Amino acid sequence: MTLGVRGIAMDDAGRVLLVRHTYARGWHFPGGGVEHGETALQALVREMAEEGGVAVEGAPELIGVYSNHAVFPNDHILLYRIPRWAPCKATPGHEIAERSFFPPDVLPSDATRGTRRRMAEVFHGGEQSTIW
Repeated sequence: MTLGVRGIAMDDAGRVLLVRHTYARGWHFPGGGVEHGETALQALVREMAEEGGVAVEGAPELIGVYSNHAVFPNDHILLYRIPRWAPCKATPGHEIAERSFFPPDVLPSDATRGTRRRMAEVFHGGEQSTIW
């Protein structure tokens, strides 16, 4: 089994942070895999800083646990809301092509289906799924 984390961080204008990777299509919530010896929260803090330039402050709120079997067999994703954060320097490298904040109602046309479904659940009262 593999386990990943993703985080929802909003700016003061209510826009949501999304990232576009160099190795995958579309816009996603920042996040990644839980490494050997890490807790899910440690991975979330690391990935938010590395990919999003977000230093998590306080306790993130778990929104849901989702299976991601269509993409990776036996993969699961934990989605967290980050209520408090401060900007930090994102890790330089070639993994993130772009990062930006978007209004929840105006996502980029190539936001992934999983990202769109989570946005509908979190911001528009959509029924929560167990599948990413």
